[in-house]
Amino acid sequence: MKDKAILEYEGKKYEFPVVEGTEKELAIDIKTLRSSTGMITLDPGYKNTGSCESAITYLDGEKGILRYRGYNIEELAEKADFLETAYLLIFGELPNKEELDKFHDDIKHESHVDEEMKKILDAFPKSAHPMGVLSSLTSALIAFNPTSVNISSEKEMYYSIVRIMAKFPVLVAWTMRKQKGLPLDYGDDSLGYVENLHKMMFKRPNKEYVNNKIVIDALDQLLILHADHEQNCSTSTVRITGSSHAGLFVSLSAGISALWGPLHGGANQAVLEMLEAIEEDGGDTQKYMNKAKDKDDPFRLMGFGHRVYKNFDPRAKIIKRAADEVLSDLGIEDPILNIAKGLEKVALEDSYFVKRKLYPNVDFYSGIIYRALGIPTEMFTVMFAMGRLPGWIAQWREMRLRGEPIGRPRQVYIGENQRPFVPLKKR
Repeated sequence: MKDKAILEYEGKKYEFPVVEGTEKELAIDIKTLRSSTGMITLDPGYKNTGSCESAITYLDGEKGILRYRGYNIEELAEKADFLETAYLLIFGELPNKEELDKFHDDIKHESHVDEEMKKILDAFPKSAHPMGVLSSLTSALIAFNPTSVNISSEKEMYYSIVRIMAKFPVLVAWTMRKQKGLPLDYGDDSLGYVENLHKMMFKRPNKEYVNNKIVIDALDQLLILHADHEQNCSTSTVRITGSSHAGLFVSLSAGISALWGPLHGGANQAVLEMLEAIEEDGGDTQKYMNKAKDKDDPFRLMGFGHRVYKNFDPRAKIIKRAADEVLSDLGIEDPILNIAKGLEKVALEDSYFVKRKLYPNVDFYSGIIYRALGIPTEMFTVMFAMGRLPGWIAQWREMRLRGEPIGRPRQVYIGENQRPFVPLKKR
């Protein structure tokens, strides 16, 4: 505990404790602000408001640092796989071989999705956006798992986590196969977690599935890089939904809906749509970078800069290498990808972008890889949700185990003052 912070207003002084995190982050604890002063804070977007204390993810946007449970994202992306990272985020420590094998075996055992879920999927037209389908299917899981989780039971909590980790990849794959008109697939228990996801998504009914290590490794890294990112919009949504003691599945469904927006998880889809628009206009990358620099031009450059990172997004550095490897291995020649490389080159060399630290971010590169892998643009945010799943679970679990109160933000009312009711005939 540090020294107290003092607020002075109308000649009165109020003291509030200062809390220090393990990375020397400081926060003023204002739990008693309203009761002691009659005032509240006003912070649209909660950019300066800490909603919780958390031991899951540390992020320093100024220095470009991202760590899961104390481990640098660069090291995890290089040395761990997605399932190890998921275990780390959810349970707090990297698993040993026995723990990881059990986790994977338990997941495989729970991977069956009730056949009646197919009826729900069939009710959606092919034109339905995959994020809407995924959110609905995730919420529908509660109908087939109606008992609420007893958070005081470690065993119940564990198997609830295992069930969603098992079934979610099936829902992701089914969502894409529905859009493509392919038969639904349950995968193969002999495969690793990410490889099985890839097979469920891409296995053709008349062809043998052949795995490509570079592709699987790139997908593994993408999921790791998206696995958690502190108290962002969708994570905060999961926590605040769960704070009402809503179940895990429905809290995750709420998070999926929050992720859908183009300012959040939908950003990588927005990047590809921007690149396609540039191609349709002739593919002149310099023209569009000049438009981005013109403050009077409504054009918005997607996939550059970040709301939190004021330096190079550490995830972008990692995934850029993976993008180069995938494109090289697959031998892809795609005008859209050439446009992306052109924009990247200008951004890394033009003083306007360098000075403002408008570097390509993880959404820019992830969209390029997903396109190269043959994943439809509308599925990009679904893949983001697949990666973010363990982070959401970890945040929900932490919030419930800490016994956090129900989320209930305040407001400053700016509407009409009290006024008399006017009967309809006199209006």
